Amino acid sequence: MENKVVLGLSGGVDSAVAARLLSQQGFQVHCVYLDNGVGDPRPARQAAEEMGLRLDVVDIRQALEEQVCAPFARSYLAGRTPNPCALCNPAVKFAALLAVADELRAPYVATGHYARCQVGQLMKGAGANDQSYLLARLTRRQLARCLFPLGGYEKTQVRAMAERFGLAAAHRPDSMEICFIPNNDYGAWLEERGFSRPAGDFVDKDGQVLGRHRGIHRYTLGQGSGLGISGPHKYYVCAIRPETDQVVLSDGSDLCRDRIAVEGLHVLADAVPSRLTARFRHSRAETPGTLERRGEDGVFLADVPVRAPTPGQLAVFYHGELVVASGWIK
Repeated sequence: MENKVVLGLSGGVDSAVAARLLSQQGFQVHCVYLDNGVGDPRPARQAAEEMGLRLDVVDIRQALEEQVCAPFARSYLAGRTPNPCALCNPAVKFAALLAVADELRAPYVATGHYARCQVGQLMKGAGANDQSYLLARLTRRQLARCLFPLGGYEKTQVRAMAERFGLAAAHRPDSMEICFIPNNDYGAWLEERGFSRPAGDFVDKDGQVLGRHRGIHRYTLGQGSGLGISGPHKYYVCAIRPETDQVVLSDGSDLCRDRIAVEGLHVLADAVPSRLTARFRHSRAETPGTLERRGEDGVFLADVPVRAPTPGQLAVFYHGELVVASGWIK
């Protein structure tokens, strides 16, 4: 059926309003709750019941473990800072939704992300809550079947719509945590699973020992809080050395870079202009510059230095509203 869509329903305000909007647009909405073994499916069931929609539960625990949790742990052990959502979306979340859509012969899948998709091209969401950064690793084949009903709205508008629709999700708080780490303590999560490194030394750039740390998996480049080290100035993490289990600290003046190397370049646009803007974390801050492609790798030459571009995180490249490409920071 051309009007059938499979929607990922978490029970939060975004996915609930997305479901209602699609129903109003004449789509036959089939809701799916993706069970990661940690979340609570009851809000999703309540939201589906409120709207008179069918809800199925799909177990994604094995795929999440293999495609996201294990790489997440390996990255921290290697002194990198992974981005689990960017890994999960193409390999687990949208893959699972599309599998259900294929079974139901539904041409589309949908989520409550704040982004837009036009003729298979990923675009920024129109509001301040743009989430295109998190979707930049989706394939063009996946995007060709995606609907993002919230792409033209602000979050405040979505909450107001949820109130108007009488949805219980209107009053649920936003989830800002990593979905498989409910208390957001990724260090403890790694240690509980046996994925951790031993305690080691905080050192300065000359190798002088400044104190002891709890394991390199608990630190990330640019971090300035929770270090427990006092001195003549505030300290920041400027390097992580997994081979010696050392965390290098500085005054932060050496954290900026105007050349950022990326690997695994993933192109979504028909053409890649040399002049682009780049995001290096999930925020609205964009840096203009030039992207030099080198096969599946590249180097972004920033017009102004970028603070702490962090290995393992995602760099996403834009041309205006269009998502052009992405790559993992080296």
